[in-house]
Amino acid sequence: MIAANRFYNTLVIKILEHTIQEYIQKNLHADLPALLLKKSPFPEVTMQEIVQQIKGKQVAEKKFPFLLKEGIIFPPQLNLEQASSEKTASYKSTFLKGEKFIDLTAGFGIDAYYLSKDFKEVTLVEQNSGLLETVEHNWGVLGRKARFINNHLEDFLHHNREHFDVIYLDPARRDQQKNKVFLLEHLSPNVLDIQKRLLAISETLVIKLSPLIDLKYLISVVPALFRIDIIAVKNDVKEIVIFLSGHPNQHVSVCCINLETGERPFNYTIGDEETAHVEYSEPQKYLYIPNNAILKAGTFNLASQRFNLKKLHPNTHFYTSDHFVEDFPGRILQVESIDGKEIKKKGQFNIISKNHPLKPEEIKKKYQLKDGGDQYLIFTQSKKGKIILKSV
Repeated sequence: MIAANRFYNTLVIKILEHTIQEYIQKNLHADLPALLLKKSPFPEVTMQEIVQQIKGKQVAEKKFPFLLKEGIIFPPQLNLEQASSEKTASYKSTFLKGEKFIDLTAGFGIDAYYLSKDFKEVTLVEQNSGLLETVEHNWGVLGRKARFINNHLEDFLHHNREHFDVIYLDPARRDQQKNKVFLLEHLSPNVLDIQKRLLAISETLVIKLSPLIDLKYLISVVPALFRIDIIAVKNDVKEIVIFLSGHPNQHVSVCCINLETGERPFNYTIGDEETAHVEYSEPQKYLYIPNNAILKAGTFNLASQRFNLKKLHPNTHFYTSDHFVEDFPGRILQVESIDGKEIKKKGQFNIISKNHPLKPEEIKKKYQLKDGGDQYLIFTQSKKGKIILKSV
C-alpha cells in the first residue's frame, strides 16, 4: 500500500505540471474516445490519465462546479458517477451541525465537504487509498481540514473508541457481480447489521440510499428511523436520505423536496396519508401534476386534502380545481377537454400519459405527433373513463 501511495503522489505532482494542465484545458471539449487512441505528448503521464482529468472537469461543470479550481485532481469515472452532486450535498448540509462529524464511506468526498462545514472536527474514512489521497489533496487546495483514515469500515469500527455527533454513510449499491442492489441487507456495508453499533457511538446516523427503495420497507426494518428526505433535482428523484437516532421515536417525518424549481417542500408525518380525505371531480379549469418526490412518497390523498384539490380518479394522481393554487409543488396547467378527433394531425405537443392504456410513443404514432412545443396533451382517466386534455 505504501508503494502504491508513493506512485499516486508522483502522478499527482506530474499531472499538475503547467504544460499538462494547459493541454487538458485545451482539450476539454475534444472527442475523448478519439483522444484515447492518440499517444500521450508527455512521457511522464499516459493518455488515459490525461483523459481521466478531462472527463472529471466535464462532469464537474454540471455536477460539482465548486471543484473547477486550479490544482483539483479528479478520480476515475466510476468514482465520479457514485459521488453526490453539489446540489444535493449542499441541501443535506442545512440540517447538520455539532462538534464531531465522520463520513465512514467518504468516496470522492462531496457529501463530506458540505455536510461537515458546521462541525469543529471532521474525519473521513475510505478504503481506497488512491481515492482518499485525491480527496486529501483537493481539500488542501480548497482550504479545508480533516483527518483522513485509509481503512475498511469494519476495521475502523473495531478499533474506534470515539463518539461522534453525526455519522454519515453512503453504502455501495452494487453486489459482487456489479449488479445494482438497494435493500439495506444487500448493501455494503449491511446497514441492518451495523445500525445499532453506529448509534452506540453517535447521536445521529445519516444514510444515503437509492431512490428506488420502498418507504414502507424502510419503516418496517429501521426502528431508529425518525426522518426521511426524498430529494429530487428538477423533478428527477436522486436519493433517499434517512436519519436515525438512538432515542425512541413515535413519529417519522418525511420531507419531499424538488431542488432548483422554486417549489416549496412538502412535509408530512407517516400515517397522515391513511387518514386524509379525498374528493373526486371531472377536469376543471386547472390541472395539477405533483412533482416526482411527492409521487415517490405516495401521498396522493394527502396532497389533495392539503391543497383543497379534487382528484380525477383513485389511480390517476392528477388534481383539478376551478381556482388557481399558486404554491402547489408540481406542474400547473390550464386545460380543456377535447375529443381525439380534435387533435391536429402532425402537430407538436408534449405528451403526458398516466393511467391510460396508450403510452406516449403509441400516442405519437397514432396521431402523427412530434415532441416539443409549448402545448401539452394529457391522456388519462377520470372516474367516468378515458379522457384527453389539452393545455390552453
